[in-house]
Amino acid sequence: MPATVEVRRAADRAVTTTPWLNSRHSFSFGDHYDPDNTHHGLLLVNNDDRVGPDAGFDTHPHRDMEIVTWVLRGELTHRDSAGNHGVIYPGLAQRMSAGSGILHSEKNGSATEPVHFVQMWVVPDEAAIPPSYQQHEIGGDLSGGGLVTVASGLPGRDAAIALHNRNAALHAARLRPGDAVGLPPAPYLHLFVARGRVTLEGVGDLDEGDAVRFTDADGRRVTAGEPSELLVWEMHAKLGD
Repeated sequence: MPATVEVRRAADRAVTTTPWLNSRHSFSFGDHYDPDNTHHGLLLVNNDDRVGPDAGFDTHPHRDMEIVTWVLRGELTHRDSAGNHGVIYPGLAQRMSAGSGILHSEKNGSATEPVHFVQMWVVPDEAAIPPSYQQHEIGGDLSGGGLVTVASGLPGRDAAIALHNRNAALHAARLRPGDAVGLPPAPYLHLFVARGRVTLEGVGDLDEGDAVRFTDADGRRVTAGEPSELLVWEMHAKLGD
C-alpha cells in the first residue's frame, strides 16, 4: 500500500449541538454516520468537545473501549460505577477502560467557565477485561516542547498511563512559536491540532481543529506558528488486523 497523507479540515467535521454542548466529530459518531469515515487505524472517536458551566454528560454506559480524555481548558469531573472519581485538567493524562461494562458521568463543575476537551476511543486487544481507571500528571513534561507519550500499550514503551492495546500510543506536545517536533514513523498515524496553528512539512499550514491521517508515516516535522497543542496517535495495526 503506498504512503498517503490525507488532510481533514476542521470545518468539514460533523457537529452535535445542544444548549450546553458543542461537539465536533472527526469520525462517524452518534447520529452522524458516514460509512466512509468510521475510523483511521485503530482510532474510532476523536471528539472535540466544549461543555458549558454546570453541565455535562449524565451517567451512561460503555463497554469494550479504551477512552482517553485530554482537557485543553477548564476542568472535567469523572465518576464511574467502579468507584473511581477524578477531576481532569490540562496536563493530566487520563484513561478509562470500559471493559466488561461500566457506567460513568462527565461534568463541568464550574458555575462560570466552560470546559474544552478532546475525547478519543480505541478498541482494546481483548473483550470483557475488568473495567479500570488511570490518571497521571504530566504537565511538567509537556513544558519541554517535545512529544510526550500520554498513553501506550506498545511493548517496551514508557508512558504516563497504560492502554490495553499493544499496537497504539497517544503522544501530546505543547509548542511555542518556532518549536518543531518530528512525528513518529508508523503504519498509521493521526495528527490533530487541538489548538493553535502549525505547518506540516510537505503539506503546509494546519489550523486548530484540522487533522491529518497518514499511512506509512515517514517522520515529517511539524512547526508551530503560534502557541499550539498537538495530539498524535501512533498505530501499528488497523481495525480488523
